[in-house]
Amino acid sequence: MPNILNIESLDEAQQLIGANDQHITYLEEEFGVKIHTLGNEFTVSGDDEAVEQVEDIMINLLKIIQRGMSINLRDVQSAASMAKKGTIEYLADMYNEEIAKDTKGKSIRAKTTGQRLYIENIFRSDLTFGVGPAGTGKTFLAVVIACQMLRENKVKRIVLTRPAVEAGENLGFLPGDLKEKVDPYLRPLYDGLHTILGVETTDRLIERGTIEVAPLAYMRGRTLNEAFVILDEAQNTTEMQMKMFLTRLGFESKMVVTGDVTQIDLPKGTRSGLVDGLSKLENVKGVAINRLDDSDVVRHPLVSKIIRAYDKENLDANN
Repeated sequence: MPNILNIESLDEAQQLIGANDQHITYLEEEFGVKIHTLGNEFTVSGDDEAVEQVEDIMINLLKIIQRGMSINLRDVQSAASMAKKGTIEYLADMYNEEIAKDTKGKSIRAKTTGQRLYIENIFRSDLTFGVGPAGTGKTFLAVVIACQMLRENKVKRIVLTRPAVEAGENLGFLPGDLKEKVDPYLRPLYDGLHTILGVETTDRLIERGTIEVAPLAYMRGRTLNEAFVILDEAQNTTEMQMKMFLTRLGFESKMVVTGDVTQIDLPKGTRSGLVDGLSKLENVKGVAINRLDDSDVVRHPLVSKIIRAYDKENLDANN
């Protein structure tokens, strides 16, 4: 027996449907149901469990719409992931917790329960690991929080770094000054800064030294006090590099280490510093380890399917 959901407002119903029916099309494909719409009436038919999940998703998305917020396909995707995990009831709560606003005034919030826990751990812990596939927001969210803490004077500077594996850390052989040499490796970090601070403000803070973006090799021998420090692409550090970086932590500072253990580009036989660090620090008090997965991906919905397909092939190859 199909379920029928009536929405009081035609405008709210249209937001649930999405432009070109993309929201309901995604839900139909993801849950194997059929959604028929007539004005502000939705009829969902299919497997009983799937129908119930889709109805829960629509009801909870409606709560967000009724607060005056707009939703997009990423919101629907996040809601679907939470429904599958049995946590859809917490969807609306995530929209209460704004981390920051971008340069256009748009609120930035957690999109999944995994992201929400990750954010909470960054605020709570001095050292946080964010490990997971591309698109889970692990680097972007860390940069957002760093910028917000800088705005609120909770830290005096931001230090962003990543290993320049492609150059073998031998940056002296590359043409140009330091900035020109390392920019190609650090571009994803700049993207996050530009989203929150804007290009001009970012450039000005870099010139002042308030924000430092540098390859990992330039962290050696330093103590980073009153700073928010992010190590990106940490899976491409060696064991010694990871130890060197972690021991840079100074007073009143926070460190966030991000990486994807399935994307290691180190020479064969070299143990990843991220893998080693996770193993050694798993039970150390004060260290928070967050493992995000494909259900936390907030890019195009196809990205989650691509990740699952590759993970399945790797699992089959190892069996």
